[in-house]
Amino acid sequence: MKILLLEDDYNLAEVIKEVLTLENYEVDIANNADEAYKLTYKNKYDLYIFDINLPDENGLDVLKNLKDADDTTPTIYISALSDISTIAKAFEIGANDYLKKPFDVEELLIRIKAKFPTEDIIKIKDFTYNLTTKELKQNDKFISLGSILKEIFHKLVLNRNKLTPKNILLEIVDFSDSSLRVHINKLKKMGFDIKNVRGEGYILEV
Repeated sequence: MKILLLEDDYNLAEVIKEVLTLENYEVDIANNADEAYKLTYKNKYDLYIFDINLPDENGLDVLKNLKDADDTTPTIYISALSDISTIAKAFEIGANDYLKKPFDVEELLIRIKAKFPTEDIIKIKDFTYNLTTKELKQNDKFISLGSILKEIFHKLVLNRNKLTPKNILLEIVDFSDSSLRVHINKLKKMGFDIKNVRGEGYILEV
């Protein structure tokens, strides 16, 4: 799950990011509304975690503006504001939860897991890949991969957007460079963007 955290308290933001990252969530931090807008233009998020009192704009207005632009991303508010009118407005504009500061970051994590359970499904273009079952689908149709290609692809997905060392992939093909190249080319022909880092390994770009 990819999360945008909008929080102007730098220390709190880093603590939240550290806890969520340890749970395999990918977290981007925005310290003000302007940064948040720019990040939402560039990226697709699965969840927003927004503060309300910001240096440049009210966090409630940020969500309203995003909703007006047809952004349907689920949102959790974290705020020191505890008055009923603010909480009511947050839910009125589309918030899914509201956590009052100060709070235990573990409680935030519990709420995320309860409200937005994940199934280890990775989306790549028009493909979906289940990390648990190793099933690959394209437009909801199952794609059959041979055992070797499946293992290579799995390693690349686990390290998506990061380098998968060549020696790890070579183990799958009995250390045959030519065999590895053939399998990588098969994945490229299927439509996956795989970058060759000469002498070091491969990067599956998603």
